[in-house]
Amino acid sequence: MVKFEQTCRSDYVYANYDEHPDPSHRPMYLKRVVRCLRDHGSITTILDAGCGGGDFAEGMYKEGFGVFGIDLSESAVRAAQERACGVFKVGSIYDDLCAPFGLKAFDAVVAVETIEHLYSPRLFVKRVNDALRPNGIFIVTTPYWGYFKNIALAVTNRTDSALTALWEGGHIKHWSRRTLTELMTEQRFELIAFEGCGKGVRDWVPYLWSGMLMVFRKPESPTQTQ
Repeated sequence: MVKFEQTCRSDYVYANYDEHPDPSHRPMYLKRVVRCLRDHGSITTILDAGCGGGDFAEGMYKEGFGVFGIDLSESAVRAAQERACGVFKVGSIYDDLCAPFGLKAFDAVVAVETIEHLYSPRLFVKRVNDALRPNGIFIVTTPYWGYFKNIALAVTNRTDSALTALWEGGHIKHWSRRTLTELMTEQRFELIAFEGCGKGVRDWVPYLWSGMLMVFRKPESPTQTQ
C-alpha cells in the first residue's frame, strides 16, 4: 500500500508511486497466500486492499485468481492497471469496498503490509467484513512483533532502527499475533491460521520472524462467533 502522511487539514496525501514504488512482497508472502487461498476452496474473486502498484495482485492473477485492487493513490492504481492483471480502482479502504466494482461480495480479501499503516484499522476491518461473503476469508500480512523479538532487538541495540520514527509516513501500528487476533475477533472474524514469515534464517527461527501471515474467516452467520 502506498504510504501516506497526515496534513494539518486532517486528510491524507499519498506519496507519488512513480517516485516511491512499493517493494515487492511476493518473495516472502505470495506462495503462502496462494496456498491459503487454495486450502479454503471456492475462492475465485479476491480483493487486494491497498494494492499499491499491483505487484502482489499480478502474482495472484498469474496463479489463476480473479483479482480486484483498490488504493487511494492514483499513480499507484495507474501502474496496477498497466499490468493488465485485474480490475483496479482508486478508492479508500475505509469506504464500501464492493461499490467501486459493482459487486455484492468477494470470496477473499488480501491485505499485504497494509494494516500497519492505518490510523483506523477497526474501520478497515469492518469494511472488509461487510465486503466478504459468508465463510469468506481475510488474509493479513504485517511485520511481526512479539516478546522474544523485542528482547532480541533491545539486547542487540537495534530497537531504534527497527522502530524508526524517521521514516516519512512509515509504520504507525506494530502488531503482535495477540493484538491482531483481538482486533479481528472484535469484528466477528474467526482465526483459522497463523504463520511466521521471514527471509533466510529468519524464516525458520521461531519468534524472530520478519513478518506474519494470519488467516481469518467470516462466519456463515453472526451467531457462530457469539
